[in-house]
Amino acid sequence: MKNLALLSAIALTTTSGLVFGTMQTASALTWNWNYSGTGIEAIGTFTTDNTSDDLGFYQILGITGTRNGETITGLQPVGTPIPGNEPFNVDNLISLNTQQLTGDGFGYSTSGGNYSSPFFANFLPTPNYLEVFSVPPLIPGFENLGTEDSELPISFSASIITVPEPTSILSLFALATVCVPSALKRNKPSKLTDKKLEKVS
Repeated sequence: MKNLALLSAIALTTTSGLVFGTMQTASALTWNWNYSGTGIEAIGTFTTDNTSDDLGFYQILGITGTRNGETITGLQPVGTPIPGNEPFNVDNLISLNTQQLTGDGFGYSTSGGNYSSPFFANFLPTPNYLEVFSVPPLIPGFENLGTEDSELPISFSASIITVPEPTSILSLFALATVCVPSALKRNKPSKLTDKKLEKVS
């Protein structure tokens, strides 16, 4: 009976942990991203929702990483511009398409009190990615970019980090469902064992 209870508890804990773990993984996606340009090196991760819009873009929900050694401290809220780049609001969208950012791009702040907004500049003769970088003192308005600020070409790349497939977790659940009853059968005393016990007594 002790073996039965132990096996049941292990099976339940393992399978429920795997299933709920998968459910949690499925609710968000994690991405690796990076970009670089002249004097610029940024790298980190995004968390996005797990469903893209009709154009294949995912909403960025969180960001971590560094830019030129400064820690990224926060994601710029959707529908607002990074300070110093008004009135250009960010949409914080990312895609696996050839064009991975929109013309609005995403924004973030750094531990140095600076702000960055990478975006896809489709207004250029040869459309490409640019990064607007704002440094204190932050004067509102994109036309007030100072010598400490910049808007430079960058190479941008992002990809989804592989997560466990729900089907593989379900396979493990099915395996546990099959193994537990057979283990219980092995622990059940046979009729032959019962007869031997009767003779001894």
